[in-house]
Amino acid sequence: MRRREFITLVGSAAAWPLVARAQQPPARPVIGVLSPISPAAATRNLAALRAGLLDLGYSEDRNVTLELRYADGAIERLPKLAAELVALNPAVIVAGSPAAALAVRDATRTIPIVMNSSPDPVALGLASSIARPGGNVTGFWWGDATLVGKRLELLKEAVPGIVRVGFIVRPDDPTGADEIKEIPIVTGALGLAIRVLEVRAPSDFEAAFATSVREKMQGLCINSSPLFVTHRAELAALAARARLPAVYGFHEFAIACGLMSYGAAAVYRRGGRTPPSMS
Repeated sequence: MRRREFITLVGSAAAWPLVARAQQPPARPVIGVLSPISPAAATRNLAALRAGLLDLGYSEDRNVTLELRYADGAIERLPKLAAELVALNPAVIVAGSPAAALAVRDATRTIPIVMNSSPDPVALGLASSIARPGGNVTGFWWGDATLVGKRLELLKEAVPGIVRVGFIVRPDDPTGADEIKEIPIVTGALGLAIRVLEVRAPSDFEAAFATSVREKMQGLCINSSPLFVTHRAELAALAARARLPAVYGFHEFAIACGLMSYGAAAVYRRGGRTPPSMS
């Protein structure tokens, strides 16, 4: 081979990686999703999130990647999962509960966070004010604690003459703590006597229902903690076995054969439209 041909061949080969790199599409933006519930329980939420992103022209088969982490109802796992997502340096992180939002906020003060919160985000320290949140947290607050009164009102309409109601709550979850504060405000107006039953793990479920039966509760109100959403079918079955009418905070409970639910809807679809531009 002549010298000029050899130099030309080597020069062309050296250029191949550069050409290949030039033709590679830009890296897709990553959206982290920290769900406090299980993959099965989060199916409807994720479908709504994807629909909201599609409204803005984003889909996983074209121009965006979703990184999903699930706590399976165990809020103590959230900090570790939040750190995993932050390490990926996503464009934005969607946090599916107040506890999830707090875990992500503690892990990063720069990556934008889109939250779904029922407790007041100002009281939780997630925002400076509703009008001017500041920091890196945005999203939705629907004041779920005030909806407890509506749930109890609906339960009273469904069960005429009801007086004694058990309120099953996870007290170490921000949602539960917020609703406990609201109970004295709403029960007096409705003429109900509320017995707060604290639950911290699935192993506590049967004891809470046994107490409800023993103390002759006439109905139940189940808090909207991710622990309960993850185990909604088990809770609905326990309520049916105890012959106790129960009201829940999310539609998923009714799908799992719970008597009725009342709460916020379409939050995840709106959340899909909230992330900042990723172009």
